[in-house]
Amino acid sequence: MTGAEDSADGATAVAPVLEIRRVAKRFDATQALDDVSLSLHAGEIHALLGENGAGKSTLIKIITGVHQPDRGQIMLAARSVTIRSAADAQRLGIAAIYQEPLLFPDLNVAENIFISHQDRGAVVSWAQMFHEAESILAELGVALDVRSPARGLTLAAQQSVEIAKAISLNVRILIMDEPTASLSAHEVQELFKLVRDLKRQGVAILFVSHRMEEVFEIADKVTVFRDGRLISTRARLEATPQGAIADMVGREIDLTKTRATAARTDLVLSVSALGRQGVFEGVTFDLHRGEVLGFAGLIGAGRTDVGLALFGIEPATSGTILLNDKPVAIRSPRDGMKLGIAYVSEDRRQLGLVLPMSIFANVTLPVLRRYLNRFGLVRTSLERGTADAFRARLAIRAPSVDLEVAKLSGGNQQKVMLSKWLNTDPSILILDEPTRGVDVGSKAEVHAIIAQLATEGIGIIVISSDLPEVLALSDRVLVMREGRQMAILDRAEANQETVMTAAMGQRPANSLDGSAP
Repeated sequence: MTGAEDSADGATAVAPVLEIRRVAKRFDATQALDDVSLSLHAGEIHALLGENGAGKSTLIKIITGVHQPDRGQIMLAARSVTIRSAADAQRLGIAAIYQEPLLFPDLNVAENIFISHQDRGAVVSWAQMFHEAESILAELGVALDVRSPARGLTLAAQQSVEIAKAISLNVRILIMDEPTASLSAHEVQELFKLVRDLKRQGVAILFVSHRMEEVFEIADKVTVFRDGRLISTRARLEATPQGAIADMVGREIDLTKTRATAARTDLVLSVSALGRQGVFEGVTFDLHRGEVLGFAGLIGAGRTDVGLALFGIEPATSGTILLNDKPVAIRSPRDGMKLGIAYVSEDRRQLGLVLPMSIFANVTLPVLRRYLNRFGLVRTSLERGTADAFRARLAIRAPSVDLEVAKLSGGNQQKVMLSKWLNTDPSILILDEPTRGVDVGSKAEVHAIIAQLATEGIGIIVISSDLPEVLALSDRVLVMREGRQMAILDRAEANQETVMTAAMGQRPANSLDGSAP
């Protein structure tokens, strides 16, 4: 991108395509937005930052017609508009991509892309629809069978379909709410190419992300919300990541700060030549009590598959697992739990939590038998006591453990999911993308929790696509590529260059024993 493209000066010299004027919105006792004003210009990428609960989602829902403001005005091309529904927003040229993909699982990929179109007539031209869907996906650099059902698509593939759905509309304003949360580095760059193309075509883009490096790569302007208020708006060249974080949380936070290296004590887990046919092979490592072992690699490297095998969700078909120097077979999650292993999934909404249930019901779910009386009835008072203890321990922000998990922010949902598995009293904790989709403040809190759990003697495996996170938390880093282990790097050797060298298929010169030849 050239310097001229980076500058928003040309875009801001003309009237905004969308202007939010002194908008406010309250939900019961919560003031979600308070006197917020914001402008979007044609051909501008405007980043919106803030912790979960800062008001970003409420603003997006007002722009897209899900909520109506209590007061304030929305101007579109200098004309006051009322947006009462998603259909209104679409007619006005507004489209949104949300953090969690919302696809129809039994419709095919092409149908999902064009589901919101009202102009295709009563008779569907399947050949034309498939061709157009393939063309849009090709622009994104995504290879998907547009005739196959959406059910079973990976998170990255689901997000790609959502992006294609938005692009299929003739958008003037595109809202992107965490669009890269499930994408690999390569997929992010392909998406950014398209975003820049849309910018050159005059589309105004509101880009919401917790990934600071992405914001400062793609944005022309950066706005920060905190507690429902607009705190700052700066041109990207006048803003800094640390300054933006300080505006978001009201204090300085350093997410790159490395935790103290743990002294290696007793060996709790030893894995040798572990594999699952057709998925991964030859994974070999040791894990000690109080140690954090990071798993790094590009999406598709097989990191999550190793975690699923160790917990018994998708059991290994080869290799050996020693737990406290004794060979074990892990054929199901029940086996894993009995052996003191806990697995925190990367997908908290689908696989980690029961959203309509309360905090206390989620926390006690894996070990519900503990809370039964002699008549087989659940002692809810005991459940609440356990959940209250975790609420205090992990600083879960909720007025009561009776609150539905669906009503919590992403960071607090993550803490509930962690509480749920800590309640099983694990000696080994596998964390798959532990800070996916959470804000920087919650991310720092989760990092502190992981560090504390390590000091308590739990052996921890952290699987993350956020390389700075892996480097900040880990005592050692295991790097994978296409189902094969490429290297194990000690803290002193692990850095972005050595890890990425291994992840791209080259063996670092300073890799330790356990790396692939």
